Amino acid sequence: MSDKTILVIGTYDTKDDELGFLAQVIRDQGGRVLTLDVSVLGDPSTPTDYSKHDVAEEGGSSIAAAIASGEENTAMQIMAKGASLLAARLHTEGRFDGMIVLGGTMGTDLALDVCTALPLGVPKYVVSTVSFSSLIPADRLAADTQMILWAGGLYGLNSICKASLSQAAGAVLGAARAVQKPDAGKPIIGMTSLGTSALKYVIPLKPTLEDRGFEVAVFHATGMGGRAFESLAGQGVFACVFDFCTQELGNHIHGSSISAGEDRLTNAGRAGTPQIVAPGCYDLVDIIGWQPLADKWADHPKHAHNRLLTSIVLNEDERRAVARAHSAQLATAKGPVALLLPTHGLGEWDREGADLHDKAGLAAFLQELQGSLPPNVDAHMVEGHINDAIFADQALAIFDAWRADGTVMA
Repeated sequence: MSDKTILVIGTYDTKDDELGFLAQVIRDQGGRVLTLDVSVLGDPSTPTDYSKHDVAEEGGSSIAAAIASGEENTAMQIMAKGASLLAARLHTEGRFDGMIVLGGTMGTDLALDVCTALPLGVPKYVVSTVSFSSLIPADRLAADTQMILWAGGLYGLNSICKASLSQAAGAVLGAARAVQKPDAGKPIIGMTSLGTSALKYVIPLKPTLEDRGFEVAVFHATGMGGRAFESLAGQGVFACVFDFCTQELGNHIHGSSISAGEDRLTNAGRAGTPQIVAPGCYDLVDIIGWQPLADKWADHPKHAHNRLLTSIVLNEDERRAVARAHSAQLATAKGPVALLLPTHGLGEWDREGADLHDKAGLAAFLQELQGSLPPNVDAHMVEGHINDAIFADQALAIFDAWRADGTVMA
């Protein structure tokens, strides 16, 4: 008896056999299939559920226009726009439970757009000849995209590529069956942090907030975690956010590839969600530890967290730039914003006496931030460190006041 429906996307004019194999494996395991063709020039051997004409028209264009462009990149972007809009609409209508896209570089480019168009929690699988490649920038990846390398299958089926395709088919169907949707009956607080070696406020805050009847989701602010946080915040999922590790914003403005994107620290505000914010670990920029060090960081202090990640300690001017970026992002908020500013440091490694402590740098950051804050931000000085009890207590006091006056709805 069939249960879940998987949307299978690809260029059915050139990859008909491979896409048909994917669909058949899903059906053999008891799943249902919807097919969506993103071809431009050719046609599939048998009609798909959604034709290339349906796709192009969904995006406000046509196959004729794609062909007339004379450029494969322009044509595929027409199809990517249409496929993204069509997939989003079909999901909203409850037509499918998971999605899988097959492609080379062209299909992968399209697939990344489709994945981004679907909300977090919808199984999204990309079978690609360039899976995990440096060709794929972090800012194109939806936070929960899953990728499987399409090995040995560029032209036709064989036993090697069948191994990859069958795993992908089983994975997306299994994910669609296994996924547990968030509990809509319990309000969720979105919180950002790093590991407790750097930021410890989660230890007292999480159980205390749960005792107040809230679920707490903590996002690891190392790029993709921030993307997931921003995606959900933009959907209005959170009753309130405790955004206490905004380091990804500094990463972004200083050019690190460990970025949550240019919209970091904006989506909760755009949704009108109440925000309690603190610039945790603002003084560090994370970089990929196994890559050569950029010349601009050569004279900066560094902290090697592990073989994957190294943290660069910013100088005073660079910290001021991070402060101004915080002010600019928070200025867009439509809901209430409380900003907590601990005067004794914003990460465990910058405590007085710790290796990365910089009293002058912290003072420069706080001065620049206070001087540039927009009027919609309510700043609260905290006479302590971000990992001290006074910080968690002050955050809870603001939260409880918001609960009492109806700003935060339980």
